[in-house]
Amino acid sequence: MPWTFERVAGPFSFTEGPVWTGEFLLFTDIRNSRIMKYDPRSGRCIEEYTGTNEANGLTLDRDGHLYVAEGGGRRVARYDSARFRVTIADRYQGKRLNSPNDLVVDDQGRIWFTDPRYGDRSDMELDHDSVYRADPGANGSWTLTRVTFDTARPNGLAFSPDFTTLYIAESPPAPNGNRQLRAYPVQSDGTLGSHRVLHDFGPHRGIDGMRVALNGTIVASCGWAQSGPGPRIAVFSPTGEILAEHPTVANPTNCCFGDADQRSLYVTGYDGCLYRARVS
Repeated sequence: MPWTFERVAGPFSFTEGPVWTGEFLLFTDIRNSRIMKYDPRSGRCIEEYTGTNEANGLTLDRDGHLYVAEGGGRRVARYDSARFRVTIADRYQGKRLNSPNDLVVDDQGRIWFTDPRYGDRSDMELDHDSVYRADPGANGSWTLTRVTFDTARPNGLAFSPDFTTLYIAESPPAPNGNRQLRAYPVQSDGTLGSHRVLHDFGPHRGIDGMRVALNGTIVASCGWAQSGPGPRIAVFSPTGEILAEHPTVANPTNCCFGDADQRSLYVTGYDGCLYRARVS
């Protein structure tokens, strides 16, 4: 049965990065450099943070700290309760990051993030688009390690429930390049093993953002109106089998589960809106 998506907020500019806090849904309004807060109880949507350097992906750690991929600021930052921002990473081997896009935190408190560059690449200091792992150290320090050497435009990422597999959306711009859902085994030392291609999207738009459900299925925002099956939320098994496809109104950018029972899927999109569907 297809999911029915209702618009609950927007339109804004270009929405991304939804994350459920336990009470509210936070998401980014990229071009307006702000993070919005949607309250499902009242239906109100307000600014929560401004001046976010075109923040894209958001995630929370086990203690509720908010981590932000600041695409325009070319850094990953942590926002604390006093709204003070701490830079986690902005350079690799002395060179500025490209444009951090999405991020996740693992069960050891390490931050994993993608660093592609879409659009103008003239001011890039790095000669690669990679995934990184930031390890927390003493006195608030972080150590940055590059973990992919085979990605062209890594975008969304998500862990399997047991943190032994990192799923990465390889999403170079259509129609060139390989748009794939990849699964990388996470080694005991924090490196990644050789990937498996779970799904190849061919010449069509692939995955932007995704989440993994508690049962291990991969819920992905993918597709567009220009070609292929169209804009949709696709549900994949851990081995890449397509279990379901749910059409969306707009080209979807990212998604996350939310509400008190975690049975709502929130979806952001190209049209700057926030959508919600009740899922089984």
